[in-house]
Amino acid sequence: MTTERRELVERIWARDPTTWTGKDEAKWLGWLDEPSRMREDTDLLLTLADGVAGEIDDVVLLGMGGSSLAPEVLRRWFGGERLHVLDTTHPRAIRAVERRLDLERTLFVSASKSGSTLETRSHTEYFWKRVPRGSQWVAVTDPGSELDDLAREREFRAAFPGEPTIGGRYSALSPFGMVPAALLGVDVARFLDRAQEMAEACRLDDGNPGLDLGLSLGNGWREGADKICFDDADGFGLWAEQLLAESTGKDGKGLVPAPGESADGADRQRQDVRIADAYELGQEFFRWEFATAVAGAILGINPFDQPDVQAAKDRTNEVLAGGDVELEDVSAPDELFAQAAPGDYVCIQAFVEPTAENEARVAALAERARGATGCVVTHGFGPRYLHSTGQLHKGGPNTGLFLQVVEDYGDELKIPGKPFGFARLIRAQAAGDLEALRERGRRVARVHLEEV
Repeated sequence: MTTERRELVERIWARDPTTWTGKDEAKWLGWLDEPSRMREDTDLLLTLADGVAGEIDDVVLLGMGGSSLAPEVLRRWFGGERLHVLDTTHPRAIRAVERRLDLERTLFVSASKSGSTLETRSHTEYFWKRVPRGSQWVAVTDPGSELDDLAREREFRAAFPGEPTIGGRYSALSPFGMVPAALLGVDVARFLDRAQEMAEACRLDDGNPGLDLGLSLGNGWREGADKICFDDADGFGLWAEQLLAESTGKDGKGLVPAPGESADGADRQRQDVRIADAYELGQEFFRWEFATAVAGAILGINPFDQPDVQAAKDRTNEVLAGGDVELEDVSAPDELFAQAAPGDYVCIQAFVEPTAENEARVAALAERARGATGCVVTHGFGPRYLHSTGQLHKGGPNTGLFLQVVEDYGDELKIPGKPFGFARLIRAQAAGDLEALRERGRRVARVHLEEV
């Protein structure tokens, strides 16, 4: 067994694509070196943080999925009241952020690996119209992207290049996570030093924390325990959900992340989140990344692509091209829950304003689903989850029951340069995702918030 462990670790660090499917995996392994590479650039991060000190009171991070989830976890762990992560297209949520801010003393960080993410570019245009001064803007994006070009054209204060060999969900220790961290006042050198320690530990064949976790995840899956239950740990679950679901949920297989759920059940396994203090987040980010790569080898999938994410985007674009839509109820929650079988899971997809009140309502609905089905219940806000667990929902096993929750999105909020506004966009995203799920034969229902 020790020989097998050593061989697996060596193949991962050697960038051997046959560790997985033998396709393009080798070109997506830049995250293995990112803690040390990023450590060399800490002076650039400090220059930015020092440069805006005294000039700004708030930072707004405009991003989705891999560009927003690590910053949100960092915000919660480091008490970042000055950082606002905007990863929703809900008009009321956007207006609420705007109302809370003194725009003259706000720094906007537009973060998109591809540079063309629809939500992020829409947010960017909306706030640029209100704050058209490059000194109050920073971009984080891959070199040569549309956003990179825009940052130069508008003379942004800074543009931090992402590493092209790192996919979004593996980017927590790259500029996508570390630029917001620096603006939060995190000692990024200390943070990355801890991450480097974990990276070195993940080179071992014995006492390798990432390997041990990955083998546990993958071997548990082989035994039918595909629901991964772990503590949410102040938002860590949001980040780990994307990592696990988007990496493994494909080819009809997948690990179903279930933060906060009970591990009592034959289809479930319990895993620990090890964060004694905020500066251990960097270690835990890397441990789970390495573990996911190991688990992907056991599942026999490519943990670095996301072949089904585009489906919801395509359907959204089709809906937008066809005009506005009315979101009608589909089936009913109880009818959906009645279809549950052992080994299934319920997913509540809440296209509602992400407020504390609505979080409580979604949590109550989740409890109702648990009682009715006995299944693991996951939930997420739309459209955030489209860039996170959406890959698992469409490409993973057909064991999910999907309940979409929608509401009245209020007055339209125009997006500069677009023939549609944010209200029409979020309706199209909800409609497009439901259609993508139906195309794959998934069990679905839709209900309005006031009816639950």
